[in-house]
Amino acid sequence: MTTALEIYRDNAAAWLQTQIAEFGREARRGLSHEEDLALGRRWQAAKFGAGYSAITWKPEHCGQGLTALEKLAFEQEEIKHGFPNDYFGVSLGMPVPIMLRYLPDGWKQERATAALRGEEIWCQLFSEPAGGSDLAGLRTRAEQDPATGDWIINGQKLWTTWAQHSDYGVIVARTDPSVPKHKGLTYYWVDMKAPGVTVRPVRLAEGTSEVNEVFFDDVRIPDSQRLGPVGGGFGVAMETLTIERYQATDPAGFGPPLQLFIDEAKAIKIKGRPAIEDGRIRERIARTYAMQSAMGAIYERTLLSLAAGLQPGPEGAVHKLVSVRARQKLSEFAVDLKGVEGMRYDDDLTRKESWSKSWMTAPTGRIAGGADEMLLNTIAERILGLPQDHRPDKGVPFNQIPR
Repeated sequence: MTTALEIYRDNAAAWLQTQIAEFGREARRGLSHEEDLALGRRWQAAKFGAGYSAITWKPEHCGQGLTALEKLAFEQEEIKHGFPNDYFGVSLGMPVPIMLRYLPDGWKQERATAALRGEEIWCQLFSEPAGGSDLAGLRTRAEQDPATGDWIINGQKLWTTWAQHSDYGVIVARTDPSVPKHKGLTYYWVDMKAPGVTVRPVRLAEGTSEVNEVFFDDVRIPDSQRLGPVGGGFGVAMETLTIERYQATDPAGFGPPLQLFIDEAKAIKIKGRPAIEDGRIRERIARTYAMQSAMGAIYERTLLSLAAGLQPGPEGAVHKLVSVRARQKLSEFAVDLKGVEGMRYDDDLTRKESWSKSWMTAPTGRIAGGADEMLLNTIAERILGLPQDHRPDKGVPFNQIPR
C-alpha cells in the first residue's frame, strides 16, 4: 500500500526531474562563483513557486505546514542532483526561523518571504577566534547607550558562512562580563550593510571562500533589534541551534560515494594486477561499507522516531563525527592509491566527484556545525552517560576567567 509520504516523495522527485536541465549538477559546471550564486537564487525562487522552499513552516509564513518527514523526503531526492542549495542552508535553517519567532511586526514577514525566494540571505554570527565552538566563551561586546537605549557592538566573528553575500545576520554578544559566561550574553539581529560592519572572506585550501571574518567597530543598533531578554542570549542561541536539527544526511559525509572508489580500484593496477584484488584495498572497502551501513541504520532509526511522534536523541552527533572522519580517511587513501594523479585538481569537479577536493575540504566539515571535540563530549555525556568533562570556568564570572 502506498503511503502519503511515499506519494509526497514521488511527486517531489517528479518535479525535481523537470528542473535538472536548468539547475542540476551539469548546468553548474564552468560557472563562476557569481554566476552560480545567481543560479542558486533562481533555483530558490523556483522552489518557492512550487511550494518546496519551506516545507515545515506554517502556512502564514509561506510554508506547507508539513512534518520533518516530508522535508527529509524532499531533501533526500534533491541532494541527488547537485542543485545550488548551499547559499541558503544556514539562512533558512536557523536565522530566519528564529527571527520569525521573536520579532512582533510585519517586517519579519517581508524578510522571510525575500529569504525564501533567494532574494536575501541571512548569516549566523556565533563563532569567534578566542571561543571556537564554545559559544559561551565569546568576547564580542554590546554596551547600551544610556541616553538612547541603543546598543553599540564591538568585536570579531569568524567562520561566518556566506557573510559576504548576507543582507542580515543574527549575533550573540556579551553584555555583562561580571556574571558566569553563559548568563552575560544577549541576542540581536544586525544589518550586514550597517556602518562599522566589515566582512573579509577567508580563502580555503580548495580556493573557495564560503566562510568569513566579520568585524564590528562601534556598530550601533536600536534596542528593537534585540531578540529575547538582556542576558538571555545563550538560551536563544541554543533554541536557534535546535530549530533545524533534522536534515538529509549522507553516509559518505558529503564526499565521493564508495562506488567511485570501487570503480577506480578496478581500473588502477598494482604490480600489474587490478588494485581491487589487493587485500588492503578490499579491507578498506569492507570497513567503509560497514560504517556507511551503520550510519544508514542510525538515520533510519531517526526517521522511525519522527514518524512515531518522538524526538530523536543526540545520534546526529555520531553520524557527523563518524561519517566526516571516514570521508577524510578514505579520500586520503584514494589520493595515495592514485599516486601523482591523485593530486590532480579539477575546478569543474565537485567534492563528491574528486578525491583531492574531498580530502582538502574534509577538515572544514569536521569544524562546521560543532568540532569533533564538542561532538565527543556530547556522545560521552548524553549517550554513554559518562561524567561531565572538567570545566574549571563553570560558575566563574567571565571577567575573572584567566586568559
